[in-house]
Amino acid sequence: MAHGVTLCNLFELAKEDEYRGKKPDIVYVFGVRDNNEDMQTIFYDDKENDIMLGYINYMESIDYFGYMKKMTLTLHNLIMIKRGYLPIHGAMVNIITKNNKEANVVIMGDSGAGKSESLEAFRELSDNYISDMTIIFDDMGVIKLNENEKPLGFGTEIGAFVRLDDLDAGYAFKEIDRSIFMNPDKINARLVIPVASYKEITKGYPIDLLLYANNYEEGEELEFFTNIDTAIDVFRSGRRMAKGTTTERGLVETYFANPFGPAQKVEDTDKLIYEYFNKFFETGIKVGQLRTCLGVNGKEKEGPKKAAVKLLEQIKSL
Repeated sequence: MAHGVTLCNLFELAKEDEYRGKKPDIVYVFGVRDNNEDMQTIFYDDKENDIMLGYINYMESIDYFGYMKKMTLTLHNLIMIKRGYLPIHGAMVNIITKNNKEANVVIMGDSGAGKSESLEAFRELSDNYISDMTIIFDDMGVIKLNENEKPLGFGTEIGAFVRLDDLDAGYAFKEIDRSIFMNPDKINARLVIPVASYKEITKGYPIDLLLYANNYEEGEELEFFTNIDTAIDVFRSGRRMAKGTTTERGLVETYFANPFGPAQKVEDTDKLIYEYFNKFFETGIKVGQLRTCLGVNGKEKEGPKKAAVKLLEQIKSL
């Protein structure tokens, strides 16, 4: 029950006229006591009723908000893939400069890749240049083509499920009246906090920069791809140095940096990746990688800051 209530800070509650008398798109059954000793995490595409069904049985190990949030997003992403849209695991920000230029930046990467750290460093150093930053998505978003075949970015969540370590000291407690804390005394302590309105995140934003958060190698902080196949290889392989923000450690690969939907539908997602990346290059979106160095020993603090400096320089030149 507590996990379900916490979703109120993450997803905007539906108004009565949005659900009364209407068929649900997703049904998620969480924490059922089915006397099974093994964990069951299942999804089923009920094509006859056009409902995506998710199921997780009761176990002590699933008593964690991530299972409520991530399965919901997985089911959402599976529907997006069916509809021909491309789910993105990462972050997107709408940036307005003090001389009224606008830039929309997508940074893609799995847990611990350095997305949050780089954006936080960017926010800190850009006070003199940026007038406004709106978070479109902080964890999961989707890219769709509009009627003119132009890629647009959309958010899914109005809130952020962030690590306390990623925030400025004291920030979480300044926002304590609207925050929900998860295990604040433990490693990987988290906070669920609203960051945007549903109206803002679903407007559809044109994309200026699409960057892969590379946390595992040193090199040029910001590098753009001129070859579409090279770009697809980097994004599709989903490489990162895992350092304990999940249960993984070492250099690992996650298909398209997204185990929440694309990994379950590789063949369908592959078709979308090739279609959308061709559109990115055709429409002039700058596709590249941001070397955050978050997984490189000794570069954990310096890496995201250097990446943020390069990102700011690039935005100034747009």
